[in-house]
Amino acid sequence: MLTYAIGDIHGRHDLLQRLLGKIREHAEGRPHRLVFLGDYIDRGPDSAAVIATVRALQGGSPDRVICLMGNHEDMLLKAIGDPTGTFWWVRNGGDAALASFGVRSPAAIPGDLLEWIGSLPTSFEDEKHYYVHAGLRPGRPFERQSDEDRLWIREPFLEVNYDFGKHVVHGHTPLVTDRPDIRRYRTNLDTGAVFRGVLTAGVFTAEQGPPIGHLSASSQL
Repeated sequence: MLTYAIGDIHGRHDLLQRLLGKIREHAEGRPHRLVFLGDYIDRGPDSAAVIATVRALQGGSPDRVICLMGNHEDMLLKAIGDPTGTFWWVRNGGDAALASFGVRSPAAIPGDLLEWIGSLPTSFEDEKHYYVHAGLRPGRPFERQSDEDRLWIREPFLEVNYDFGKHVVHGHTPLVTDRPDIRRYRTNLDTGAVFRGVLTAGVFTAEQGPPIGHLSASSQL
């Protein structure tokens, strides 16, 4: 079983389509699953299309498509009915998401979509990996990690070389290169789809923690 973990998409449906095509070619019919690390929405032009594609994939194969929540989905949920939350979400790219859904307020986004977002888990694990959007808090067992940290943490997660017992696969913090940041105990797959035009999937197996490779889709292609 190959696992393709996909970093922050942020409304770049064009890059998602290209990357999914590369994944299909790479898998060559072998059993595989997709793990989306969250941040499907905001900033990019096609949040609605990204959500529709990801939901369709999950609906067609729920045991092989894992969709995690990102901090931008968390911001959207907190924006509903909260003017302060709405202000911060819109300031952080929510305006682009609203435009893609054809509405003017977060509360006007279709209820089934909001229900789906609200049902998303904040982590997934397999034999060798913890998959989360942002990271984990060093010194705390996985089962005691908070949703807040899984969705939002940067420091101290990024500043220490900490062994959580499994390799942590995450996004959230945009990299300044178009290649994933592969460390001994963690891999960052956020190659800046909405900033640098590169969306990346890490390729993982049950035999080792770090990825055996990665696939990228670029707006330059």
